[in-house]
Amino acid sequence: MRIVIFGGTTEGRTLSRCLAQMGAEVVVCVATGYGKEEQGESPGIEVLCGRLDAEGMGQAISGAALCIDATHPYAVQASENIRKACVREQIRYIRLLRDKSELPEGARVFPAAQDAARWLETTDGNILLATGAKELSIFAGLGGARLYPRVLPSHESLAACEAAGVPRSNILALQGPFTQELNEALIRQFQIRFLVTKDGGRAGGFAEKAAAAAATGAQLVLLRRPEEEGLAYSAVLEQCREMMVCR
Repeated sequence: MRIVIFGGTTEGRTLSRCLAQMGAEVVVCVATGYGKEEQGESPGIEVLCGRLDAEGMGQAISGAALCIDATHPYAVQASENIRKACVREQIRYIRLLRDKSELPEGARVFPAAQDAARWLETTDGNILLATGAKELSIFAGLGGARLYPRVLPSHESLAACEAAGVPRSNILALQGPFTQELNEALIRQFQIRFLVTKDGGRAGGFAEKAAAAAATGAQLVLLRRPEEEGLAYSAVLEQCREMMVCR
């Protein structure tokens, strides 16, 4: 049975290897070279790398028995494009959900990066951006000198930092996962007043970031996770197992 997974997340990688061990023909689609590197090579898994347009998505899922969307919880547009491709190709679609975190008291929660940026305009102090390189342009208006973006050590991330006017001395090009201790050390080293992040759940190290903010007195600024429908990892795995048995 051929199963296509749109991945790039911890859950996607784990699921792909589990399904391959169960005998499925697994294709994993990742958007970047970093995602391909993280996925690695495993028997029974084909990895397709690159951002796909509508036609490319259709080709990737054509002939599959199932398509699993295991993209990041905040990748709203990607999930919408995958759903539309599955409708066009008449492929069954399942959204794999990541567990939400319990939000700590005192966190400032905003519906989008633009809202957080507008609020931060009224404040002073250094900002640790742990939201990824895509949102950098939204926060650029705050002044590059205030921003300490923690991004993946890739050419694309560094280019985004440069475009946002972030001094090189402020760029934290690191690959996670990050412990609470490391988060605390960065906050203290760069005199961070605000820690901006997303609810990436346990896999995204949210608890470690929240705990570090609390321990250091930094204000936690959270971009609210978009609401969506789908299934937990265990439920997705069980449905795949049932489909494979029925075949």
